[in-house]
Amino acid sequence: MTVLLAFDLLLAASIVGLAAATLLMRDAFAMIVAFIVFGMLMALGWARLVAPDVALAEVAIGAGLSGALLLRTLAHLRGGSLSAQGGASVSAPANGATQGVNALLAGLATCALGLAYLGAPQNVPGLEAHVADAMPESGVTHPVTAVLLNFRAYDTLMEVVVLLAAVIVVWQVERGLAETPAPALGTVYQGFARVALPVAVIAGGYLLWIGAEAPGGAFQAGAVLGAVAVLGLLSRHVRPAPAHRPLARGAFVVGTAVFALVALGVAGAGRVAFEYPPAQAKTLILLIEAMVTISIAATLAALFHGRAPVAVSREETDR
Repeated sequence: MTVLLAFDLLLAASIVGLAAATLLMRDAFAMIVAFIVFGMLMALGWARLVAPDVALAEVAIGAGLSGALLLRTLAHLRGGSLSAQGGASVSAPANGATQGVNALLAGLATCALGLAYLGAPQNVPGLEAHVADAMPESGVTHPVTAVLLNFRAYDTLMEVVVLLAAVIVVWQVERGLAETPAPALGTVYQGFARVALPVAVIAGGYLLWIGAEAPGGAFQAGAVLGAVAVLGLLSRHVRPAPAHRPLARGAFVVGTAVFALVALGVAGAGRVAFEYPPAQAKTLILLIEAMVTISIAATLAALFHGRAPVAVSREETDR
């Protein structure tokens, strides 16, 4: 017990210290690397709090794909290089007024969260009993999946809509920007991609299937499959082309569309939206999760790629 307590204290101190260091670093590349490490430690912290679903999401999205998106953005700002000398397009630092406004807004948000925490009722029963009583009708045996896809499905639907809106905005914003050249990767990475990609696809499928009974589900599976697509883009095994746009758009919207159609179908059958019939609840939830997984994976990959597929020159194809 003493060893675990010491480990938890060290982990908590490391998380807080790394968060502070990330905010105080001057070099953007070092800041992103520190943020990725921070995400890994946060995942370990969630695991120590017996929240494996959150830990999986944190390590896949918070540390993995978010770090890749930040590195890709930094390379784009620096003309395709991660070094500060990689290009003349490094954004200028924010002026004092902008920094002051950002600090004020961050302070207000922190105070609001603190007041909400201090004002929350203490020693009151949570919703665990209600969730446990409704589990037999949820269609799944894992309470987190039941909450996300049944009891509060509206919130989950909105999260999928936010991802769809994000990729629409990115495609529109990057339409007029110059193409950023992809980094040159060596033969070691190419070999790693050939080995890792099939394993990651299997892992993503397993996380999707097991989500009804154990930690996993659409967001974790979608993040893993999105990472597979990012590896494919980096290794150039995947080369987006204009002919892929209809398929990409279909993948973006299929999760939201199926989610909404299931809600409308249930409501049309005389029930409240997302009040699945117990006999079909598991089938409907697995259908939604499978389609949402596709949308999440495609959206995360598109956010990393950054723009709608454009025609590739012959020199780039032969490279």
